[in-house]
Amino acid sequence: MGRSPFTLAAAVTAALPGAEVTGARVLSADGDGRFDSAVATLADGRELAIRVADDDETSRELAAEALALRALTAGARAMLPFSAPEYIGETRLADAHALVTELLPGFQIEAAMVPAGRGAAESMGAAIAAVHALPTSVVRGAGLTTRSAQESRDELARLVDTAASTGRVPARLTVRWRDAIADDDLWRFESTVVLGGVQSTSFIFRDDPDLGPEVTGLIGWHSLAVGDPAIDLSWLSTAPDAADDVHASYARAADRGPDAALEVRARLLAELEFARWLVHGDSLHRPDIVDDAAALLEALAEGLHSDDLGVIASRNEGVESALDALDRVPASAASRVDTSMQTDAYNPNDLWHDDSDAQSTSDLSDTADAARRLEVGGVETEDLSGVRDQLSEDLDAERRTTDDARHAHAPEKADGSDEGSPEDEAQRAARAALQRWKSSDSE
Repeated sequence: MGRSPFTLAAAVTAALPGAEVTGARVLSADGDGRFDSAVATLADGRELAIRVADDDETSRELAAEALALRALTAGARAMLPFSAPEYIGETRLADAHALVTELLPGFQIEAAMVPAGRGAAESMGAAIAAVHALPTSVVRGAGLTTRSAQESRDELARLVDTAASTGRVPARLTVRWRDAIADDDLWRFESTVVLGGVQSTSFIFRDDPDLGPEVTGLIGWHSLAVGDPAIDLSWLSTAPDAADDVHASYARAADRGPDAALEVRARLLAELEFARWLVHGDSLHRPDIVDDAAALLEALAEGLHSDDLGVIASRNEGVESALDALDRVPASAASRVDTSMQTDAYNPNDLWHDDSDAQSTSDLSDTADAARRLEVGGVETEDLSGVRDQLSEDLDAERRTTDDARHAHAPEKADGSDEGSPEDEAQRAARAALQRWKSSDSE
């Protein structure tokens, strides 16, 4: 962070005249670091998030976020079963654009760690459906982008052509994408209100004692538009455990007729994020970005069983491994939802990943791959359920062992009590909640 939290907190008094700031701190979720950010505590107990842009791109994003949040009228918000950040105000901090919004408390879950079954996955699907059920007048009235099915299709066709013109897209992928775009059956959908690219970390959770992790907030509204609902489900390519349950929950909650091609378009959009990354690097004349995107596209092409997107329901090991790299594509290039400055949740990378655990979990990853290969091949065997059950038990045992080890190595106070910050406590509580519900679903 280039600016101190106290400097950033000064923006609150400018955006909200009369506000009495009693404290300031950094956000514990640092995200991709594209903004300077802080949390300001007011005398009335409220906590506000401050984000400050450092360049034209992030400034435009903050402006779009402000417009979208203001478009969410009280009536629109009443239709949502969760909270969206309240717009507080905007100001300038030196020459930089600053946005002040309500802080949404809670925790986030990385896509690969979203468990199947009740709880998080079902709540996420219902939350996305609720956004898509908003009246399109919310977007149209604010002058935000509106795309028909044909306009969405044409935009993707242009993206594929631009990416192919670089000469760095494998021919197999170009054919695959063009065939999908040419398939009329994939594009018979009704445009809806969309966030423009939901990610797993767009969701803010709380632990419900009866329901498990439950969505209580949604952040990252700067791409609010009317368009293809599949764009808000494309992130599920990196959530193999939860994808089916999120899709099923979404379908149950959606207020429109079935969209048979929804999952296919969502997969297409996920793959095209790499094409966006390539085009971004090419437009900036950045060979390093172009080479990175080209390598990802090669890995994606090598992992395909078929060039036909119509049969991608099977989960191929190579394709999933390539799509896992979507987390590496920066928000600035791939229109990813930024969550770094809108909640004081912990950093998901710190919570769910630990380099010291890599070796101990390698065998479990092999088991997961074996189970996935059985699914890919369409093999029906009584042993498949056993593999899955054993995998679930092994993962649960491994994580419990890891949690115990971390607790054993935690520093202690002189009186023997555990020393830990509020963020540490939040991490432990969230991890315990998620683990409990993963275990209960496997019983």
